[in-house]
Amino acid sequence: MNDRRDESGNLLPDHMRITTFGRLIRKTSLDEIPQLINVLKGEMSLIGPRPLLVEYLPLYSSSQIRRHEVRPGVTGWAQINGRNSITWQEKFQLDTWYVDNHNFFLDLKILILTFFNVLKGKGVSQKGHVSMGKFEGNEK
Repeated sequence: MNDRRDESGNLLPDHMRITTFGRLIRKTSLDEIPQLINVLKGEMSLIGPRPLLVEYLPLYSSSQIRRHEVRPGVTGWAQINGRNSITWQEKFQLDTWYVDNHNFFLDLKILILTFFNVLKGKGVSQKGHVSMGKFEGNEK
């Protein structure tokens, strides 16, 4: 991404700042490679709910916070079922479903489907965003 700003000095939205090279890196998921270091260090798993920004923690409902009952992963159930093209509510539902149902065979299925989704570039971005819009809490 570049650091282009509007006339007031505010950063432009991601979709206006991403470079052609950056778009290629996102589409091929090469930007995920550094997370493999976290897997090797034992801080993450290959499979599990994707880690989110710490600033989202106070915004979670009691069911959404359950995603932290398992180690975060590089890929997960929500990633193979829509990735960034689904809503935040759908993402949290898929993450908590994974928490309740994870096992070796499900993890194997997620790993295989992730490979094919990456090849297809499926679900890389949400409409109007480079990846996923910001989580702003639950609708009242």
